[in-house]
Amino acid sequence: MSNASRDEELEALSNEFFEAQNTIDPLSATLLGISGYDALLPDPSRRGAQEGAARLLAIEERLADLDIEALSEPDQVNAAVLRRLAWGARTDLEEGIWEADATSEGYSSPHAMVFMCVPAAVVNNDEAAEAYLTRLSGLGHFFDTITNRYAVAKNEGRHSTIVGIMRALDQLRGHLELPIEDDTLAHPEIGPGIDRRAFVERTRSLVTQTVRPAIERLCDFLAVEMLPVARDDDHVGIRFAPGGEESYKKAVRRHTTTELTPEEIHQIGLNRIAALQPEWVQIGGRVLGETHVPSILRRLREDPSLRFRTSEEIVKVVQDALDRAESARNEWFPPYEIATCVIEEIHPVEAKSAALAFYRPPAEDGSRPGAHCVLTLNPSERFTYEYEALAFHESTPGHHLQIATAQTLTDLPLYRRFLDAQVCGFVEGWGLYSERLADEMGLYSSDLARLGMLSFDALRACRLVVDTGMHHYGWSRQQAIDYMWDNTATTASNVANEIDRYIGWPGQALAYMIGRREIERLRKVASEQLGDAFDIRDFHGTVLGNGAVPLDVLDSLVTKWIARRGA
Repeated sequence: MSNASRDEELEALSNEFFEAQNTIDPLSATLLGISGYDALLPDPSRRGAQEGAARLLAIEERLADLDIEALSEPDQVNAAVLRRLAWGARTDLEEGIWEADATSEGYSSPHAMVFMCVPAAVVNNDEAAEAYLTRLSGLGHFFDTITNRYAVAKNEGRHSTIVGIMRALDQLRGHLELPIEDDTLAHPEIGPGIDRRAFVERTRSLVTQTVRPAIERLCDFLAVEMLPVARDDDHVGIRFAPGGEESYKKAVRRHTTTELTPEEIHQIGLNRIAALQPEWVQIGGRVLGETHVPSILRRLREDPSLRFRTSEEIVKVVQDALDRAESARNEWFPPYEIATCVIEEIHPVEAKSAALAFYRPPAEDGSRPGAHCVLTLNPSERFTYEYEALAFHESTPGHHLQIATAQTLTDLPLYRRFLDAQVCGFVEGWGLYSERLADEMGLYSSDLARLGMLSFDALRACRLVVDTGMHHYGWSRQQAIDYMWDNTATTASNVANEIDRYIGWPGQALAYMIGRREIERLRKVASEQLGDAFDIRDFHGTVLGNGAVPLDVLDSLVTKWIARRGA
Protein backbone atom coordinates (compact mmCIF):
# COMPACT_ATOMS: atom_id res chain seq x y z
CA MET A 1 0.00 0.00 0.00
CA SER A 2 1.42 3.39 -0.97
CA ASN A 3 1.79 6.23 1.52
CA ALA A 4 -1.06 8.09 -0.21
CA SER A 5 -3.28 5.02 0.12
CA ARG A 6 -2.41 4.66 3.79
CA ASP A 7 -3.25 8.31 4.42
CA GLU A 8 -6.56 7.92 2.59
CA GLU A 9 -7.41 4.76 4.52
CA LEU A 10 -6.66 6.45 7.85
CA GLU A 11 -8.77 9.46 6.86
CA ALA A 12 -11.62 7.14 5.92
CA LEU A 13 -11.32 5.30 9.25
CA SER A 14 -11.26 8.62 11.10
CA ASN A 15 -14.45 9.75 9.39
CA GLU A 16 -16.13 6.41 9.97
CA PHE A 17 -15.23 6.52 13.66
CA PHE A 18 -16.57 10.06 14.04
CA GLU A 19 -19.86 9.02 12.47
CA ALA A 20 -20.05 5.79 14.46
CA GLN A 21 -19.18 7.48 17.74
CA ASN A 22 -21.84 10.15 17.38
CA THR A 23 -24.62 7.94 16.06
CA ILE A 24 -23.98 5.36 18.77
CA ASP A 25 -23.91 8.12 21.41
CA PRO A 26 -25.68 11.19 19.97
CA LEU A 27 -26.51 12.57 23.43
CA SER A 28 -22.81 13.13 24.06
CA ALA A 29 -22.56 14.74 20.63
CA THR A 30 -25.16 17.29 21.70
CA LEU A 31 -23.39 17.94 24.98
CA LEU A 32 -20.06 18.42 23.18
CA GLY A 33 -21.63 20.93 20.79
CA ILE A 34 -21.36 18.77 17.64
CA SER A 35 -24.06 19.67 15.14
CA GLY A 36 -26.06 17.17 13.10
CA TYR A 37 -27.02 14.58 15.73
CA ASP A 38 -29.68 16.37 17.80
CA ALA A 39 -32.56 14.32 16.35
CA LEU A 40 -31.03 10.99 17.39
CA LEU A 41 -31.11 8.83 20.51
CA PRO A 42 -28.84 5.93 21.48
CA ASP A 43 -30.08 2.35 21.43
CA PRO A 44 -29.54 1.18 25.04
CA SER A 45 -30.59 -2.42 24.33
CA ARG A 46 -28.18 -5.35 24.40
CA ARG A 47 -28.63 -5.70 20.64
CA GLY A 48 -27.89 -2.02 20.13
CA ALA A 49 -24.70 -2.34 22.17
CA GLN A 50 -23.60 -5.41 20.21
CA GLU A 51 -24.19 -3.68 16.87
CA GLY A 52 -22.30 -0.59 18.00
CA ALA A 53 -19.40 -2.68 19.29
CA ALA A 54 -19.25 -4.54 15.98
CA ARG A 55 -18.97 -1.25 14.06
CA LEU A 56 -16.09 -0.16 16.26
CA LEU A 57 -14.33 -3.52 16.11
CA ALA A 58 -14.36 -3.36 12.31
CA ILE A 59 -12.61 0.00 12.48
CA GLU A 60 -10.03 -1.38 14.93
CA GLU A 61 -9.30 -4.36 12.68
CA ARG A 62 -8.76 -2.20 9.60
CA LEU A 63 -6.58 0.14 11.65
CA ALA A 64 -4.46 -2.82 12.77
CA ASP A 65 -3.76 -3.65 9.12
CA LEU A 66 -2.20 -0.23 8.49
CA ASP A 67 1.58 0.20 8.56
CA ILE A 68 1.56 2.95 11.18
CA GLU A 69 5.30 3.58 10.96
CA ALA A 70 4.94 4.52 7.29
CA LEU A 71 2.49 7.33 8.10
CA SER A 72 3.44 10.96 8.60
CA GLU A 73 4.15 12.04 12.18
CA PRO A 74 0.75 13.79 12.60
CA ASP A 75 -1.04 10.74 11.22
CA GLN A 76 0.88 8.44 13.55
CA VAL A 77 -0.59 10.49 16.41
CA ASN A 78 -4.04 10.33 14.80
CA ALA A 79 -3.78 6.55 14.51
CA ALA A 80 -2.63 6.15 18.13
CA VAL A 81 -5.52 8.26 19.41
CA LEU A 82 -8.02 6.50 17.17
CA ARG A 83 -6.85 3.06 18.34
CA ARG A 84 -7.35 3.99 22.00
CA LEU A 85 -10.70 5.72 21.45
CA ALA A 86 -12.18 2.89 19.41
CA TRP A 87 -11.05 0.31 21.97
CA GLY A 88 -12.46 2.36 24.84
CA ALA A 89 -15.84 2.97 23.19
CA ARG A 90 -16.16 -0.68 22.17
CA THR A 91 -15.20 -1.92 25.62
CA ASP A 92 -17.75 0.38 27.21
CA LEU A 93 -20.48 -1.10 25.01
CA GLU A 94 -19.36 -4.69 25.53
CA GLU A 95 -19.04 -4.47 29.31
CA GLY A 96 -22.27 -2.52 29.83
CA ILE A 97 -21.40 -1.72 33.44
CA TRP A 98 -24.35 0.67 33.72
CA GLU A 99 -26.90 -2.16 33.57
CA ALA A 100 -25.52 -3.48 36.87
CA ASP A 101 -24.96 -0.05 38.38
CA ALA A 102 -28.15 2.00 38.21
CA THR A 103 -27.36 5.54 39.30
CA SER A 104 -28.07 9.21 38.66
CA GLU A 105 -24.62 10.01 37.26
CA GLY A 106 -24.89 11.73 33.90
CA TYR A 107 -22.03 10.16 32.00
CA SER A 108 -22.56 6.65 33.30
CA SER A 109 -26.36 6.35 33.32
CA PRO A 110 -28.34 6.55 30.06
CA HIS A 111 -31.45 7.95 31.74
CA ALA A 112 -29.43 10.57 33.60
CA MET A 113 -27.74 11.50 30.31
CA VAL A 114 -31.15 12.54 29.00
CA PHE A 115 -31.59 15.27 31.59
CA MET A 116 -28.04 16.54 31.13
CA CYS A 117 -27.83 16.44 27.33
CA VAL A 118 -31.26 16.82 25.72
CA PRO A 119 -31.97 20.35 27.06
CA ALA A 120 -28.45 21.41 26.01
CA ALA A 121 -29.52 21.42 22.35
CA VAL A 122 -29.83 24.92 20.91
CA VAL A 123 -33.11 25.37 19.06
CA ASN A 124 -32.38 28.41 16.91
CA ASN A 125 -34.04 27.55 13.58
CA ASP A 126 -36.83 25.40 12.16
CA GLU A 127 -34.49 22.50 11.37
CA ALA A 128 -33.17 22.46 14.94
CA ALA A 129 -36.73 22.65 16.28
CA GLU A 130 -37.79 19.65 14.20
CA ALA A 131 -34.73 17.71 15.33
CA TYR A 132 -35.52 18.44 18.97
CA LEU A 133 -39.13 17.31 18.56
CA THR A 134 -38.02 14.13 16.77
CA ARG A 135 -35.70 13.26 19.65
CA LEU A 136 -38.33 14.12 22.25
CA SER A 137 -40.89 11.90 20.51
CA GLY A 138 -38.48 8.96 20.84
CA LEU A 139 -37.74 9.37 24.52
CA GLY A 140 -40.68 7.23 25.65
CA HIS A 141 -39.31 4.23 23.74
CA PHE A 142 -35.78 5.09 24.96
CA PHE A 143 -36.80 4.92 28.63
CA ASP A 144 -38.78 1.71 28.05
CA THR A 145 -35.72 0.14 26.40
CA ILE A 146 -33.64 1.05 29.44
CA THR A 147 -36.25 -0.64 31.64
CA ASN A 148 -36.05 -3.76 29.48
CA ARG A 149 -32.24 -3.75 29.65
CA TYR A 150 -32.37 -3.60 33.45
CA ALA A 151 -34.78 -6.55 33.37
CA VAL A 152 -32.34 -8.62 31.29
CA ALA A 153 -29.49 -7.80 33.69
CA LYS A 154 -31.64 -8.63 36.73
CA ASN A 155 -32.56 -12.02 35.30
CA GLU A 156 -28.83 -12.77 34.92
CA GLY A 157 -28.09 -11.80 38.52
CA ARG A 158 -26.40 -8.51 37.54
CA HIS A 159 -27.98 -6.52 40.34
CA SER A 160 -27.48 -2.81 40.97
CA THR A 161 -26.79 -1.32 44.39
CA ILE A 162 -29.41 -0.03 46.77
CA VAL A 163 -27.71 3.35 46.98
CA GLY A 164 -27.51 3.67 43.20
CA ILE A 165 -31.15 2.74 42.68
CA MET A 166 -32.28 5.21 45.33
CA ARG A 167 -30.26 8.00 43.69
CA ALA A 168 -31.77 7.15 40.31
CA LEU A 169 -35.27 7.17 41.81
CA ASP A 170 -34.65 10.52 43.48
CA GLN A 171 -33.61 12.05 40.17
CA LEU A 172 -36.35 10.49 38.08
CA ARG A 173 -39.12 11.26 40.57
CA GLY A 174 -37.78 14.77 40.99
CA HIS A 175 -38.40 15.40 37.30
CA LEU A 176 -41.85 13.80 37.47
CA GLU A 177 -42.78 16.09 40.36
CA LEU A 178 -41.84 19.26 38.49
CA PRO A 179 -44.65 21.38 37.10
CA ILE A 180 -44.53 21.03 33.32
CA GLU A 181 -43.63 24.73 33.16
CA ASP A 182 -40.34 23.92 34.94
CA ASP A 183 -39.50 20.68 33.12
CA THR A 184 -36.17 21.20 31.36
CA LEU A 185 -36.99 18.63 28.67
CA ALA A 186 -39.93 20.75 27.55
CA HIS A 187 -38.00 24.01 27.59
CA PRO A 188 -34.66 24.01 25.75
CA GLU A 189 -33.02 27.27 24.77
CA ILE A 190 -35.19 28.68 21.97
CA GLY A 191 -33.95 31.21 19.44
CA PRO A 192 -35.90 34.30 18.35
CA GLY A 193 -36.80 32.83 14.95
CA ILE A 194 -38.92 30.04 16.47
CA ASP A 195 -42.67 30.25 17.10
CA ARG A 196 -42.15 29.81 20.81
CA ARG A 197 -45.79 29.26 21.73
CA ALA A 198 -46.39 26.54 19.14
CA PHE A 199 -43.06 24.84 19.86
CA VAL A 200 -43.53 24.74 23.63
CA GLU A 201 -47.08 23.48 23.20
CA ARG A 202 -45.71 20.48 21.27
CA THR A 203 -42.81 19.83 23.69
CA ARG A 204 -45.09 19.94 26.72
CA SER A 205 -47.53 17.57 25.02
CA LEU A 206 -44.79 15.07 24.19
CA VAL A 207 -43.30 15.21 27.67
CA THR A 208 -46.69 14.83 29.36
CA GLN A 209 -48.13 12.12 27.11
CA THR A 210 -45.13 9.92 26.24
CA VAL A 211 -41.97 10.80 28.17
CA ARG A 212 -43.31 11.02 31.72
CA PRO A 213 -45.35 7.80 31.53
CA ALA A 214 -42.22 5.94 30.39
CA ILE A 215 -40.22 7.46 33.25
CA GLU A 216 -42.94 6.31 35.64
CA ARG A 217 -42.67 2.77 34.25
CA LEU A 218 -38.90 2.88 34.78
CA CYS A 219 -39.39 4.11 38.35
CA ASP A 220 -41.86 1.32 39.07
CA PHE A 221 -39.41 -1.30 37.79
CA LEU A 222 -36.53 0.14 39.80
CA ALA A 223 -38.58 0.25 43.00
CA VAL A 224 -40.61 -2.95 42.69
CA GLU A 225 -38.35 -5.33 40.78
CA MET A 226 -34.77 -4.16 41.31
CA LEU A 227 -34.66 -2.70 44.82
CA PRO A 228 -35.62 -5.91 46.69
CA VAL A 229 -32.69 -7.83 45.16
CA ALA A 230 -30.18 -4.95 45.04
CA ARG A 231 -26.64 -5.20 46.40
CA ASP A 232 -26.38 -3.78 49.90
CA ASP A 233 -23.86 -1.24 51.21
CA ASP A 234 -21.36 -3.96 52.07
CA HIS A 235 -21.20 -5.02 48.40
CA VAL A 236 -21.19 -1.78 46.43
CA GLY A 237 -18.17 -2.55 44.25
CA ILE A 238 -18.74 -3.72 40.69
CA ARG A 239 -16.57 -6.73 41.58
CA PHE A 240 -19.67 -8.19 43.28
CA ALA A 241 -21.60 -8.29 39.98
CA PRO A 242 -20.99 -11.21 37.60
CA GLY A 243 -17.97 -10.39 35.46
CA GLY A 244 -17.37 -7.26 37.49
CA GLU A 245 -13.71 -7.81 38.40
CA GLU A 246 -12.62 -7.95 34.78
CA SER A 247 -14.96 -5.09 33.87
CA TYR A 248 -13.30 -2.91 36.49
CA LYS A 249 -9.80 -3.61 35.19
CA LYS A 250 -10.92 -2.52 31.73
CA ALA A 251 -12.61 0.55 33.19
CA VAL A 252 -9.37 1.51 34.94
CA ARG A 253 -7.46 1.23 31.69
CA ARG A 254 -10.11 3.16 29.76
CA HIS A 255 -10.49 6.05 32.20
CA THR A 256 -6.80 6.53 32.98
CA THR A 257 -5.53 5.65 29.47
CA THR A 258 -2.62 3.88 31.19
CA GLU A 259 -1.66 0.31 31.98
CA LEU A 260 -1.52 0.95 35.74
CA THR A 261 -3.12 -1.79 37.84
CA PRO A 262 -5.71 -1.16 40.56
CA GLU A 263 -3.11 -2.20 43.14
CA GLU A 264 -0.59 0.36 41.86
CA ILE A 265 -3.18 3.11 41.76
CA HIS A 266 -4.35 2.32 45.29
CA GLN A 267 -0.79 2.73 46.58
CA ILE A 268 -0.30 5.98 44.63
CA GLY A 269 -3.31 7.38 46.46
CA LEU A 270 -2.03 6.33 49.87
CA ASN A 271 1.36 7.88 49.12
CA ARG A 272 -0.19 11.14 47.95
CA ILE A 273 -2.32 11.48 51.09
CA ALA A 274 0.81 11.05 53.22
CA ALA A 275 2.75 13.61 51.14
CA LEU A 276 0.05 16.26 51.70
CA GLN A 277 0.38 16.26 55.49
CA PRO A 278 3.22 18.86 55.72
CA GLU A 279 1.33 21.20 53.42
CA TRP A 280 -1.76 20.97 55.60
CA VAL A 281 0.37 21.93 58.60
CA GLN A 282 2.08 24.81 56.79
CA ILE A 283 -0.99 26.54 55.32
CA GLY A 284 -3.28 25.56 58.19
CA GLY A 285 -0.86 27.13 60.63
CA ARG A 286 -0.85 30.42 58.72
CA VAL A 287 -4.61 30.62 58.24
CA LEU A 288 -6.09 28.94 61.30
CA GLY A 289 -3.26 28.86 63.80
CA GLU A 290 -3.57 25.06 63.81
CA THR A 291 -0.80 22.56 63.11
CA HIS A 292 -2.67 19.36 63.99
CA VAL A 293 -4.18 18.07 60.76
CA PRO A 294 -7.40 16.59 62.28
CA SER A 295 -7.95 19.93 64.05
CA ILE A 296 -7.45 21.80 60.77
CA LEU A 297 -9.99 19.60 59.03
CA ARG A 298 -12.46 20.02 61.88
CA ARG A 299 -12.13 23.83 61.84
CA LEU A 300 -12.67 23.94 58.10
CA ARG A 301 -15.81 21.84 58.41
CA GLU A 302 -17.34 23.41 61.49
CA ASP A 303 -16.48 27.14 61.42
CA PRO A 304 -19.73 28.88 60.36
CA SER A 305 -17.80 31.90 59.11
CA LEU A 306 -16.41 29.70 56.33
CA ARG A 307 -19.86 29.08 54.80
CA PHE A 308 -21.69 31.09 52.17
CA ARG A 309 -24.86 32.96 53.01
CA THR A 310 -26.44 33.33 49.58
CA SER A 311 -26.30 31.76 46.14
CA GLU A 312 -25.28 35.16 44.76
CA GLU A 313 -22.12 35.06 46.87
CA ILE A 314 -21.16 31.73 45.32
CA VAL A 315 -21.69 33.01 41.78
CA LYS A 316 -19.63 36.14 42.51
CA VAL A 317 -16.66 34.15 43.86
CA VAL A 318 -16.71 31.90 40.81
CA GLN A 319 -17.11 34.77 38.34
CA ASP A 320 -14.32 36.79 39.95
CA ALA A 321 -11.99 33.78 39.80
CA LEU A 322 -12.76 33.27 36.11
CA ASP A 323 -12.17 36.96 35.39
CA ARG A 324 -8.75 36.88 37.09
CA ALA A 325 -7.77 33.76 35.18
CA GLU A 326 -8.78 35.23 31.85
CA SER A 327 -6.79 38.39 32.58
CA ALA A 328 -3.62 36.36 33.25
CA ARG A 329 -4.13 33.70 30.56
CA ASN A 330 -1.87 35.07 27.84
CA GLU A 331 1.13 35.15 30.17
CA TRP A 332 0.98 31.38 30.56
CA PHE A 333 -0.55 30.16 27.31
CA PRO A 334 -0.34 30.95 23.63
CA PRO A 335 -3.00 33.48 22.56
CA TYR A 336 -6.08 31.35 21.84
CA GLU A 337 -9.24 32.74 20.23
CA ILE A 338 -11.89 30.65 21.94
CA ALA A 339 -15.55 30.83 22.92
CA THR A 340 -16.50 32.65 26.09
CA CYS A 341 -17.32 30.87 29.34
CA VAL A 342 -20.41 31.71 31.39
CA ILE A 343 -21.48 30.75 34.89
CA GLU A 344 -24.73 28.79 35.23
CA GLU A 345 -26.40 27.53 38.39
CA ILE A 346 -27.27 23.82 38.43
CA HIS A 347 -31.01 23.13 38.29
CA PRO A 348 -32.43 22.36 41.78
CA VAL A 349 -33.66 18.90 40.73
CA GLU A 350 -30.22 17.90 39.49
CA ALA A 351 -28.60 19.53 42.54
CA LYS A 352 -29.84 16.74 44.81
CA SER A 353 -27.19 14.35 43.55
CA ALA A 354 -24.89 16.63 41.55
CA ALA A 355 -21.20 17.25 42.05
CA LEU A 356 -20.22 20.76 43.15
CA ALA A 357 -19.71 21.73 39.52
CA PHE A 358 -19.31 20.48 35.97
CA TYR A 359 -18.39 21.95 32.60
CA ARG A 360 -20.51 22.05 29.44
CA PRO A 361 -18.56 22.74 26.23
CA PRO A 362 -19.52 25.45 23.73
CA ALA A 363 -21.29 24.56 20.49
CA GLU A 364 -19.01 24.41 17.47
CA ASP A 365 -21.20 26.86 15.54
CA GLY A 366 -20.96 29.53 18.22
CA SER A 367 -24.63 29.27 19.20
CA ARG A 368 -23.82 28.25 22.77
CA PRO A 369 -20.94 29.42 25.01
CA GLY A 370 -18.97 27.18 27.32
CA ALA A 371 -20.53 26.96 30.77
CA HIS A 372 -19.18 26.38 34.26
CA CYS A 373 -22.28 24.88 35.88
CA VAL A 374 -22.03 25.36 39.62
CA LEU A 375 -23.99 24.03 42.60
CA THR A 376 -25.55 26.92 44.55
CA LEU A 377 -28.45 25.18 46.29
CA ASN A 378 -28.37 25.48 50.10
CA PRO A 379 -25.47 27.99 50.19
CA SER A 380 -25.07 27.72 53.97
CA GLU A 381 -23.82 24.15 53.38
CA ARG A 382 -21.14 25.32 50.91
CA PHE A 383 -17.61 26.26 51.92
CA THR A 384 -16.27 29.65 50.87
CA TYR A 385 -12.76 28.30 50.43
CA GLU A 386 -13.61 25.57 47.89
CA TYR A 387 -15.13 27.48 45.00
CA GLU A 388 -12.04 29.24 43.64
CA ALA A 389 -10.16 25.99 43.01
CA LEU A 390 -13.35 24.61 41.53
CA ALA A 391 -13.61 27.56 39.17
CA PHE A 392 -10.03 27.15 37.94
CA HIS A 393 -10.68 23.44 37.36
CA GLU A 394 -13.91 23.87 35.40
CA SER A 395 -13.31 27.13 33.51
CA THR A 396 -9.93 28.82 32.90
CA PRO A 397 -7.22 27.52 32.94
CA GLY A 398 -9.02 24.17 33.25
CA HIS A 399 -11.73 22.46 31.23
CA HIS A 400 -12.99 25.50 29.35
CA LEU A 401 -9.58 26.55 28.12
CA GLN A 402 -8.65 22.98 27.16
CA ILE A 403 -11.91 21.89 25.51
CA ALA A 404 -12.75 25.19 23.80
CA THR A 405 -9.19 25.34 22.46
CA ALA A 406 -9.50 21.81 21.07
CA GLN A 407 -12.57 22.86 19.08
CA THR A 408 -10.47 25.48 17.26
CA LEU A 409 -7.79 23.00 16.11
CA THR A 410 -9.14 22.65 12.59
CA ASP A 411 -6.05 20.77 11.39
CA LEU A 412 -7.07 17.84 13.57
CA PRO A 413 -9.61 15.21 12.46
CA LEU A 414 -13.11 15.93 13.73
CA TYR A 415 -13.09 13.02 16.16
CA ARG A 416 -10.11 14.59 17.98
CA ARG A 417 -11.58 18.08 18.31
CA PHE A 418 -14.61 17.02 20.35
CA LEU A 419 -13.50 14.83 23.22
CA ASP A 420 -14.30 14.81 26.91
CA ALA A 421 -14.91 11.68 28.99
CA GLN A 422 -13.50 9.53 26.19
CA VAL A 423 -9.98 10.57 27.27
CA CYS A 424 -10.67 11.15 30.93
CA GLY A 425 -7.05 10.80 32.05
CA PHE A 426 -6.05 13.82 29.97
CA VAL A 427 -9.18 15.95 30.43
CA GLU A 428 -9.57 15.50 34.19
CA GLY A 429 -5.82 15.41 34.67
CA TRP A 430 -5.61 18.82 33.03
CA GLY A 431 -8.45 20.10 35.21
CA LEU A 432 -6.66 19.03 38.38
CA TYR A 433 -3.31 20.31 37.08
CA SER A 434 -5.02 23.67 36.56
CA GLU A 435 -5.90 23.96 40.25
CA ARG A 436 -2.21 23.93 41.19
CA LEU A 437 -1.22 25.94 38.14
CA ALA A 438 -3.61 28.67 39.28
CA ASP A 439 -1.52 28.98 42.43
CA GLU A 440 1.62 29.51 40.32
CA MET A 441 -0.28 32.11 38.34
CA GLY A 442 -1.14 33.99 41.55
CA LEU A 443 -4.89 33.57 41.04
CA TYR A 444 -5.99 32.52 44.52
CA SER A 445 -7.33 35.45 46.53
CA SER A 446 -6.04 34.24 49.91
CA ASP A 447 -4.35 31.46 51.85
CA LEU A 448 -7.83 30.36 52.85
CA ALA A 449 -8.68 29.76 49.20
CA ARG A 450 -5.40 27.85 48.88
CA LEU A 451 -6.64 25.56 51.66
CA GLY A 452 -9.52 24.82 49.30
CA MET A 453 -6.97 23.88 46.66
CA LEU A 454 -5.32 21.56 49.17
CA SER A 455 -8.66 20.08 50.20
CA PHE A 456 -9.46 19.20 46.59
CA ASP A 457 -5.98 17.73 46.20
CA ALA A 458 -6.69 15.44 49.12
CA LEU A 459 -10.11 14.61 47.70
CA ARG A 460 -8.63 13.46 44.38
CA ALA A 461 -5.95 11.43 46.15
CA CYS A 462 -8.67 9.79 48.24
CA ARG A 463 -10.48 8.88 45.05
CA LEU A 464 -7.60 6.61 44.07
CA VAL A 465 -7.89 4.81 47.38
CA VAL A 466 -11.65 4.50 47.74
CA ASP A 467 -12.48 3.69 44.11
CA THR A 468 -9.98 0.85 43.99
CA GLY A 469 -10.95 0.01 47.56
CA MET A 470 -14.61 -0.58 46.69
CA HIS A 471 -14.39 -1.97 43.18
CA HIS A 472 -11.17 -3.99 43.43
CA TYR A 473 -10.62 -4.81 47.10
CA GLY A 474 -14.28 -5.06 48.09
CA TRP A 475 -14.53 -2.22 50.61
CA SER A 476 -17.95 -1.40 51.99
CA ARG A 477 -19.60 1.95 51.34
CA GLN A 478 -19.02 2.98 54.97
CA GLN A 479 -15.35 2.02 54.81
CA ALA A 480 -14.91 4.31 51.82
CA ILE A 481 -16.84 7.13 53.50
CA ASP A 482 -14.74 6.85 56.65
CA TYR A 483 -11.48 7.02 54.71
CA MET A 484 -12.50 10.13 52.80
CA TRP A 485 -13.87 11.78 55.94
CA ASP A 486 -10.60 11.22 57.78
CA ASN A 487 -8.47 12.70 54.99
CA THR A 488 -10.42 15.66 53.56
CA ALA A 489 -12.10 18.81 54.85
CA THR A 490 -15.39 18.38 53.03
CA THR A 491 -18.77 17.86 54.71
CA ALA A 492 -20.34 14.55 55.61
CA SER A 493 -23.03 15.03 52.96
CA ASN A 494 -20.47 15.80 50.27
CA VAL A 495 -18.34 12.81 51.28
CA ALA A 496 -21.38 10.55 50.93
CA ASN A 497 -22.26 12.14 47.61
CA GLU A 498 -18.70 11.65 46.33
CA ILE A 499 -18.60 8.00 47.35
CA ASP A 500 -21.99 7.32 45.82
CA ARG A 501 -20.84 8.85 42.52
CA TYR A 502 -17.86 6.48 42.41
CA ILE A 503 -20.08 3.51 43.17
CA GLY A 504 -22.08 4.28 40.04
CA TRP A 505 -19.16 5.12 37.75
CA PRO A 506 -16.32 2.64 38.41
CA GLY A 507 -12.85 3.83 37.45
CA GLN A 508 -13.64 7.41 36.42
CA ALA A 509 -12.52 8.86 39.76
CA LEU A 510 -8.99 7.63 39.06
CA ALA A 511 -8.49 9.84 36.02
CA TYR A 512 -7.89 13.12 37.88
CA MET A 513 -4.78 12.40 39.91
CA ILE A 514 -3.30 9.90 37.45
CA GLY A 515 -3.60 12.42 34.64
CA ARG A 516 -2.16 15.28 36.66
CA ARG A 517 0.81 13.20 37.79
CA GLU A 518 1.70 12.52 34.17
CA ILE A 519 1.40 16.18 33.10
CA GLU A 520 3.54 17.25 36.05
CA ARG A 521 6.08 14.52 35.31
CA LEU A 522 6.40 15.59 31.69
CA ARG A 523 6.75 19.23 32.70
CA LYS A 524 9.54 18.33 35.13
CA VAL A 525 11.34 16.28 32.47
CA ALA A 526 11.06 19.14 29.99
CA SER A 527 12.28 21.72 32.50
CA GLU A 528 15.26 19.61 33.55
CA GLN A 529 16.30 18.72 30.02
CA LEU A 530 15.80 22.15 28.48
CA GLY A 531 17.02 24.31 31.35
CA ASP A 532 16.93 27.99 30.33
CA ALA A 533 15.33 27.01 27.02
CA PHE A 534 12.21 25.78 28.81
CA ASP A 535 9.23 28.05 28.19
CA ILE A 536 6.02 27.44 30.11
CA ARG A 537 3.85 28.95 27.38
CA ASP A 538 5.33 26.63 24.80
CA PHE A 539 4.96 23.64 27.09
CA HIS A 540 1.29 24.41 27.69
CA GLY A 541 0.85 25.04 23.99
CA THR A 542 2.27 21.58 23.27
CA VAL A 543 -0.01 19.92 25.83
CA LEU A 544 -3.16 21.70 24.65
CA GLY A 545 -2.20 22.12 21.00
CA ASN A 546 -3.01 18.52 20.08
CA GLY A 547 -6.40 18.28 21.72
CA ALA A 548 -7.14 15.66 24.36
CA VAL A 549 -5.00 12.56 23.88
CA PRO A 550 -4.25 9.34 25.80
CA LEU A 551 -1.44 9.84 28.29
CA ASP A 552 1.03 7.63 26.42
CA VAL A 553 0.44 9.74 23.30
CA LEU A 554 1.00 12.90 25.37
CA ASP A 555 4.33 11.47 26.51
CA SER A 556 5.38 10.99 22.89
CA LEU A 557 4.27 14.50 21.88
CA VAL A 558 6.11 16.22 24.73
CA THR A 559 9.23 14.10 24.18
CA LYS A 560 9.36 15.16 20.54
CA TRP A 561 8.77 18.81 21.51
CA ILE A 562 11.69 18.62 23.95
CA ALA A 563 13.95 17.28 21.19
CA ARG A 564 12.93 20.03 18.77
CA ARG A 565 13.21 22.75 21.40
CA GLY A 566 16.59 21.48 22.54
CA ALA A 567 17.89 21.44 18.99
